[in-house]
Amino acid sequence: MILSASVGSLYSVYDLVRGRGVVIETISNHSPFQQIELRPGDTIWRIEGHRIYSLAEIDDLLRTKGPGTKLSVDIISHGEHVERPGLIVPSSFAAGSISGITGSLRNHRFRASGWTRHYETFAELLQIIAQLALGLSLAHLRNHGTNKFFKVAVIATTLITVGITLTAMRTVIIAFMCGAALIAWLSLRGVLKVAFTFALFFLLAFAAVVVSETRADQALSLSDPSSELRVQIAQVGIKRLMIHPVFGHGMDAMKRHWNEWGFPGNDILHLHSTPLQLAFDRGIPMLLLWLWLMGSFWMLIFRAQGQARDLSDTHAYGFLLGALGALSGFLLSSLVNYNYGDAEVAMLFWWLMGASMVMAGESREVE
Repeated sequence: MILSASVGSLYSVYDLVRGRGVVIETISNHSPFQQIELRPGDTIWRIEGHRIYSLAEIDDLLRTKGPGTKLSVDIISHGEHVERPGLIVPSSFAAGSISGITGSLRNHRFRASGWTRHYETFAELLQIIAQLALGLSLAHLRNHGTNKFFKVAVIATTLITVGITLTAMRTVIIAFMCGAALIAWLSLRGVLKVAFTFALFFLLAFAAVVVSETRADQALSLSDPSSELRVQIAQVGIKRLMIHPVFGHGMDAMKRHWNEWGFPGNDILHLHSTPLQLAFDRGIPMLLLWLWLMGSFWMLIFRAQGQARDLSDTHAYGFLLGALGALSGFLLSSLVNYNYGDAEVAMLFWWLMGASMVMAGESREVE
């Protein structure tokens, strides 16, 4: 798993260097892409799941599809990946370029998604895996110094951290830093704590550069359209929650009543917050139950990593230490991300909790 995440991060670097799609320079009034409101500066990078690298590929794909075929187009606009499913292949094309688009450059300023379908999924997965790699490296450093396991784990942690940063997911980057700081301060001693703190400040500076170069203007000050949309959605969600606070509105109810209930925009999303989404769907009692469960998990893992450390069980100690950082980062990220909305992230998270409970039980038996 750590190896896979490291390879995914390396692939993200390659993907950025290679570039994606075609940046639109001009779009004619007769272009079929006018149906999905493309603008100069946007990038077409996938059509029906097929990656695009030139205008010739776009023309060939449109030519092979029958008139009336509905296509889904993935674009990059202001650093955001947007899927627009409304392009219908016309029965005839204007003379010249079939697409009605000019452009020759690839986009090199986008948010990395590695081997997953979306940068948010990629970032949440990497956050968990990076904490595990970091936990193993810190455990070996504490118990055995800079042995080969420590060196391999540090290299993996560095690669995965770069992958997280290239997603430009502000909340996940901060969540990772907080979780990493927690487990580092629990395991490191003396000057190593200071050195690790400086490393985190360097990571923060690097992340700020990536966000400023990749995302929309004012993303660093949280004044960008994405941040404003999240606030608007949360405000509507909280108002609706007060109508049915005990049992909630039910699963997927907001998708059926998105515009009716006053949520902004035409894209049906979610509340961008795991606690808020749980309360909205299932009621405040379910939210309280979830908070109790997460708190119990955190205390269990916190005690278990201390027991494993005292027993000098390096691998168990490293795994539990990493699990504590991953859980802390996951919970912080969940405040403004609905990280249960991705099946891949939820599956990895619950696997981590199950494995941690097993190791915690083994540590108690040995003690």
